[in-house]
Amino acid sequence: MSQPTPASLSAVMSRIRTVRADGLGVITLARPEKRNALDRETAIELAQALHTLEAADDVRVVIVEGDGDDFCAGADLAALDATLDAGVDTHIEDARALGRVFRIMREMSKPIVAIVRGRALAGGAGLATACDIVLAEETAQFGYPEVRIGFVPAMVMTMLRRAVGEKRAAELVLTGRLISASEAERIGLISRCVPTAAFPAEVARTIEALVNSPRTAMRLTKRLLYRMDDLDFAQSIATGVATNVESRATDDFRSGVRRFLDRSLPA
Repeated sequence: MSQPTPASLSAVMSRIRTVRADGLGVITLARPEKRNALDRETAIELAQALHTLEAADDVRVVIVEGDGDDFCAGADLAALDATLDAGVDTHIEDARALGRVFRIMREMSKPIVAIVRGRALAGGAGLATACDIVLAEETAQFGYPEVRIGFVPAMVMTMLRRAVGEKRAAELVLTGRLISASEAERIGLISRCVPTAAFPAEVARTIEALVNSPRTAMRLTKRLLYRMDDLDFAQSIATGVATNVESRATDDFRSGVRRFLDRSLPA
């Protein structure tokens, strides 16, 4: 993403930066010296930023990216080490803070795009795949290496298993191996792997298309997509019917149909 002008800066926190400009709300993980590792404070700031951007009328699309060479290397191990002897309540609150972020992202009405360069590991891979669209530079890497240090990729498996299925998820979390962006695209973990030279332009094109899409249609589409998680086939069709009818009543749909017909009419 291009650097924002000072006037567009909406908030600077200790772990992240947020910027609002041109229909976008950009969240940047801002601890490059830690490879943008996640701790409880980062999760709290992410939740606050997401709530703010969801409520902002001028924001149509939310972007999540990392500062420096990596998107996010996962949990801040130094922060975990400092809590090893803490009581169970501390561990619960740490885990819940990140789980809250994933739930907020799923429930937001606005599309969220992850822009991934470098490594997206463990909780960082989970954060990327919790976004609706994941655009990765071809040199990016993804992985769930938690088992190698006796940890469990617990909450991030929620996104992983939905994205790639049981067998591929099992192989990734049990071996902890890292995979390339091209393999991540092939197995459905990310949306697209883009060559380095084309990456900035492709990111810009994708985001422009999202920003210019009708807001109500985007909201209804995202809501229906994830609502189907808990429905059987017949229920999904019925919910689709209801959403179809709901969308036909919107001004966006009416004006879109008329614009299309106007372009299609013979001169």
